[in-house]
Amino acid sequence: MSNAEHVNTGTTEETGRRSETVDTDAGPARITWFPATDTAKTPGTRPVLALGHGAGGGIEARDLQALAAALPAHGVTVALVEQPWRVAGKRLAPAPKTLDTGWRGVWPALTAAGGPVVAGGRSAGARVACRTAAELGARAVLALSFPLHPPGRPEKSRADELLGTGVPTLVVQGGRDPFGRPDEFPPGEYEIAEVPYGDHGFAVPKKTGPGQDAAMGILTAAVTGWLTALV
Repeated sequence: MSNAEHVNTGTTEETGRRSETVDTDAGPARITWFPATDTAKTPGTRPVLALGHGAGGGIEARDLQALAAALPAHGVTVALVEQPWRVAGKRLAPAPKTLDTGWRGVWPALTAAGGPVVAGGRSAGARVACRTAAELGARAVLALSFPLHPPGRPEKSRADELLGTGVPTLVVQGGRDPFGRPDEFPPGEYEIAEVPYGDHGFAVPKKTGPGQDAAMGILTAAVTGWLTALV
């Protein structure tokens, strides 16, 4: 693992949100921090939830933004991590090995506060968190929209990545995710929460389901409860 170099690239005083550029062996990555606002926990014990994005989008994803908005009030600092390919403005994600390299490179910045770090992400970012959790010493893994298999190809299972995290793991999955519905997931030592009617991006149909705001409420409540019990 290389020594990361950090550059603070801006702070929003109203929220404390700030961005930090981190050099990795895969190129510069970026962390956007959403600091905990509930200060009941002392510095050094406040958990950090690090979330990577998917292969088809960035940290603007609705689930990542919902967690960044909700969790700081519960004493959790959220760190949204942009992979080097995204920072560089490229349209296509690189191979999984390169994604893992980028994630490893930001890890020292994530652990710098001294509190427990929960590794997480959506889709491809969830796979990265699962693959690297044990080696990096993550406290746990949050897998949002874990791509259990390619759409229509259940025989191409990626369950081994999920089952091999070696740490407490929560999967949050949309009820109609073509990459794997909740009832397709195999038994294992992890928890799973369902967002009814949600697709791979947790979008729900306008005429059925709980509504988009309620769907995000289901997601954030599941993660908040799990984190509170965990740390």
